[in-house]
Amino acid sequence: MTRNKIWRITKTGFKVCITAAALYWVFSKVESDYREQAMENIKAGSDEFPPSFWQFIKEAILGSNPVFLLLAFTAYCCSIFIASSRLNGFFKGVGLDLSERYNLKLYLLGLFYNLFLPGGVGGDGYKIYFLRRKFRVKGRKLLSAVFFDRLSGLWALCLITSTLVIFIPRLQIPNEIPIVVVVLGSVAYYVIIHRYFSDYSKRFVRTHFKALGVQSMQVICVIFLLYALGFEGKFSPYLFMFLLSSLVAVVPFTVGGLGAREMVFVFGAEYFQMDKHLALLISLLFYLTSASLAAFGSYFILHPQGLGEDRLPTAEEAEMDKENDDEEHR
Repeated sequence: MTRNKIWRITKTGFKVCITAAALYWVFSKVESDYREQAMENIKAGSDEFPPSFWQFIKEAILGSNPVFLLLAFTAYCCSIFIASSRLNGFFKGVGLDLSERYNLKLYLLGLFYNLFLPGGVGGDGYKIYFLRRKFRVKGRKLLSAVFFDRLSGLWALCLITSTLVIFIPRLQIPNEIPIVVVVLGSVAYYVIIHRYFSDYSKRFVRTHFKALGVQSMQVICVIFLLYALGFEGKFSPYLFMFLLSSLVAVVPFTVGGLGAREMVFVFGAEYFQMDKHLALLISLLFYLTSASLAAFGSYFILHPQGLGEDRLPTAEEAEMDKENDDEEHR
């Protein structure tokens, strides 16, 4: 076994272990709070006990509204369609002209690799390798396109998060601060792109409008999930924690953000005095929603003809190619 292969296996094992540890902590924390509440009820002489998390999940899912669950899935699908189109706009900026349909297929394949095959290369790295091999485009151009695609998504995420801060008085942040931060950050962001990456500045408004559309549809997805569970309280704390968890999930230490999102929701539930069971369930349902769509990407592994190939390169081939490039540039 080569050193590179050992390193790939180690990185994958590290992600799986971190994800498992995070989920274990989350579920242990929730169950510990349940036992504490149950003991308090016993001491108070109450015959009523709060449901355990697993009881809560069972009752909540069985009693959920399937129409709103379907709407949540539809909203998430819309976000992915917009995200795919946004990435294609950046590809066009480096001279790669893909049809929206073809790019969507490749985008779904990338989602599948991100969630179900947590190797070192990831969905983005796999797409770069595939497109470079198929269309003979320089890897650096593709890497910059993917990087700015992710950066535009991060910008939109920060913008919506900052806007939501205004509607959460508990944070005690003056309204002027998020407004000023967003305006100055957006101006600086545009100036840098226009000055050093003019190929992308030509499509700045269009691609970043799509970036807002992606994050907005995912927020709508969470709103539909709350409606599906019959929640009638204040939505803003749950939406704020979802946006924060999305920022944390960007860090590639866990499998598809699983575990990291849930930890943010649990911490947020304590701070905002939210229902921890509901907060955790929302996070898990969003992950299952995203995984349901990502699973469609496996179709192209079994039927590579959909991408115009007789055989798709494996994730290991993409990873080895990436490592070879890294060694060449050292």
